[in-house]
Amino acid sequence: MKRYYYLMILLFAFSHKAVWAQDKRPNVLLILVDDLGFSDIEPYGTSEIHTPNLTELAAQGTRFQEFYNNSICAPTRASLLTGQYSHKAGLGYFNVNLGLPAYQGFLNKESPTLAEVLQKAGYSTIISGKWHVGDDFDQWPAQRGFERSFNFVGGASNFYEINAPEQATVPLYRNNKPFYLPKDRYLTDEITEQAIGFLKEQQQDKKPFFLYLAFNAPHWPLQAPEEETQKYQQTYHIGWDSLRIKRYENAIDRGVFPADQAVTTKDSLTEEWKNLTYSEQQYWKRRQQVFAGMIDRVDQSIGKIRQTLTDLHVADNTIIIFLSDNGAQGGDRARIYTSRNSGPVGSAGSYDMQNSNWSQTGNSPLRSYKDNPYEGGIGAPFIVWYPKEVKNNVTKKGTGHIIDIAPTLYDYAQAKYPNKNYDVETHKLPGISLRKLLNTDQAQVDRTEALCWERAGNRAVRYGKWKLVTTYRSGRPELYNIDVDRAENHNLASQYPEVVQQLEELYRAWAKENNVVNYDRIKAQSLFR
Repeated sequence: MKRYYYLMILLFAFSHKAVWAQDKRPNVLLILVDDLGFSDIEPYGTSEIHTPNLTELAAQGTRFQEFYNNSICAPTRASLLTGQYSHKAGLGYFNVNLGLPAYQGFLNKESPTLAEVLQKAGYSTIISGKWHVGDDFDQWPAQRGFERSFNFVGGASNFYEINAPEQATVPLYRNNKPFYLPKDRYLTDEITEQAIGFLKEQQQDKKPFFLYLAFNAPHWPLQAPEEETQKYQQTYHIGWDSLRIKRYENAIDRGVFPADQAVTTKDSLTEEWKNLTYSEQQYWKRRQQVFAGMIDRVDQSIGKIRQTLTDLHVADNTIIIFLSDNGAQGGDRARIYTSRNSGPVGSAGSYDMQNSNWSQTGNSPLRSYKDNPYEGGIGAPFIVWYPKEVKNNVTKKGTGHIIDIAPTLYDYAQAKYPNKNYDVETHKLPGISLRKLLNTDQAQVDRTEALCWERAGNRAVRYGKWKLVTTYRSGRPELYNIDVDRAENHNLASQYPEVVQQLEELYRAWAKENNVVNYDRIKAQSLFR
């Protein structure tokens, strides 16, 4: 009996030792912003938008020159949350069901989410912000591993006056129950405060946490508190042409763009600032002021979260990752959205959005915009802060991809990726852990396989220094040497047909593996619903 008693004490001690060891694993704060351009924050090139918290995280952490997303909201979130290419996870097009498994419009069960894996590994799991990877109730965050959730389900939300059912263009939910913002409450602030509340609650769990903080800003509609907008009243008189070049020069100075490379060629469809009338300039200045104010408020929110981590005595043991889901919004859809306006730009009643004019500045020095596979569409800021391991004030080439974030976090969290999820076999993770890259002098990911993209018929392949781009509209392959021309100014396809062929073959193999369907077939079969 005495031997049994001692054995039980020993087992109890070992079990608690395991819990103590768990508690030493790092917490995770994963911050995703929406439609932020490559140079829209200070560490990547802006000198006029105030982002002191992101600047400090970059100065105390590591930045990548090259970090890739999927060019648009839902497919990026699918890859970020699962570590899979978006088609493999079920969102090859968007959060709409096109009638095929790779295009079903919500996360499949074969692709466990970060929350599902980390929850089973002993983490508390929290989301505050945008979801956009499944509209139906059984596809919501609380049903995909998040123990605490504050979110809107769809792709965008008004930032104000979501305070009654008839005003809720995109309803908010807190732990699956409808939630309405008080009048004049700003959504970015509410996302932040809900996250802070959850963090304080989570301390009672005595477990490390994973917080997915997914801001809607600076996605349209362009709405910001007037005190933020007024900070930038005298800022944008120089116009988008001059500011685009200034951002390019700043990106070089800050080491996030090569000094020997040119800025991308100016978008010929964008009118020159000097040709606008005074009234037009005033209108466009106001829009960019609001956009800047939205980013400013996000940075302040990050500061509040960081202060909370400090107050809870967990800051030093928290990995912070910051990135954007795609580049700044391009095109000219202003009439579609401004027709909804019931107030001036920036107010609760406005519904304006960014267009190519200011967005070519936001994505400078890179080419093009959101929703296409040029660098301006898929290139994003990427900052990692974790003083215990991550290199301090370092900028690396990186060449990372959102599929790398899941294996990286599982590495830090000592979390085992499951063979089964909901009784189905899981997809293997295609990405690479960035942990070694972040804590050594290694300059970029040691990747043996090509990175590939496809969305609405636009596709790309990146393999070594080469990148092949084929847009749906032109159908012609374009080849770029990213090591010397990240601005994608010089199409080398006619000079290197053998490289084009090689990359085409890599793309076809990837497309087959990920169940990518020819976009023309999707349209012809009327699979859109």
